[in-house]
Amino acid sequence: MFAGNFKIGVLGGGQLGKMLLQQAANYNLSIKILDPDAAAPCKDLAREFVQGSLQDYETVLAFGADCQVVTIEIESVNTEALAELERRGVQVFPQPAQIALIQDKRLQKTFYEQHQIPTAPFVLIDNKAHLLDFLEKNPNHFPCVQKLGKDGYDGRGVQILNHLAEAREKGFDAPSLLEAKADIKTEIAVMVARNPKGETAVFPAVEMVFDPIHNLVDYLLAPAQIEAQLETKARELAQKVADRLGIIGVLAVEMFMTKDNQIWVNEVAPRPHNSGHATIEGNFTSQYEQHLRTLLNLPLGDTALRSPSAMVNLLGAEGHQGKAHYEGMAQILAQKGFYVHLYGKAQTRPWRKMGHVTILAEEAAELAQKVAFVKQHLRVVAQE
Repeated sequence: MFAGNFKIGVLGGGQLGKMLLQQAANYNLSIKILDPDAAAPCKDLAREFVQGSLQDYETVLAFGADCQVVTIEIESVNTEALAELERRGVQVFPQPAQIALIQDKRLQKTFYEQHQIPTAPFVLIDNKAHLLDFLEKNPNHFPCVQKLGKDGYDGRGVQILNHLAEAREKGFDAPSLLEAKADIKTEIAVMVARNPKGETAVFPAVEMVFDPIHNLVDYLLAPAQIEAQLETKARELAQKVADRLGIIGVLAVEMFMTKDNQIWVNEVAPRPHNSGHATIEGNFTSQYEQHLRTLLNLPLGDTALRSPSAMVNLLGAEGHQGKAHYEGMAQILAQKGFYVHLYGKAQTRPWRKMGHVTILAEEAAELAQKVAFVKQHLRVVAQE
């Protein structure tokens, strides 16, 4: 598998693929990338790069035909083509059936309910007429959260509805689900790795802090600043989700912690994830190395933290669109324990994920000040 004739195909050539490629280079693995963008971040790093649709059946089938293993770095892929590749003898991890289930939040939520996995109470909604009918009959359901079944990501396809007039104005006219707005104390995430032998390795929980307007992760803290027994509960719950799914690969399990210390699974991502970026420097094994180990059915690595860490997302500054320029880079690079990752996206626009900074500290109490330093000094703006 470490020889040149063993090939791993990856559907998606964004920043997650780029970081996977950087790890794969350490093992001399041959990686082939498919992405619709001719200037995708993986373009110049992959041994083979194919420009093409991730949704087109024939494109995905042809792409994977000469690979021994195919994986994903984004869920929005043609699972029917992946299933056909699997029938033809190509190993596909995560498995096509699991990807298809996770692609639809309605199926995800139903899965949790069927397997006694705690999650926010929900109602399945067929269309806008169904939404309005339900809310007219259940006025105590406000405020509530409507989530599209498919194609939502990075806060898109999710909205809070506070009253019936708002639902009439902007309710989604598509299959969706409706949750009563949870009384959330904090949001956490746990990465789990599972290989074909059924062996699992669970990373420490991280605490996610979201931008209140754009519903994107602003920064995260590792370990999560929660009580030890709750952290244990979260890790056990994440492992239960991975085991019930029977998934192979890494799985990000995002959770709500309520003010009365209940932990609910919100949603999952069957791939490396934004909440696992800090593992590159912050843990003994990164989520990217762990994902490669699962694909190759190798022993799983140590998930423990090297030290307390934080990850700050670098988002395109509001009001800036055009060629990316990184203001304040010198100040960041002058600091001890700061690690910059730029994703190679030439064009910035407001709130676009352009990179991240990992911060290591001797004590968790130091992290808040260091996060503030990054947010104060490093901005992604359009070059004048």
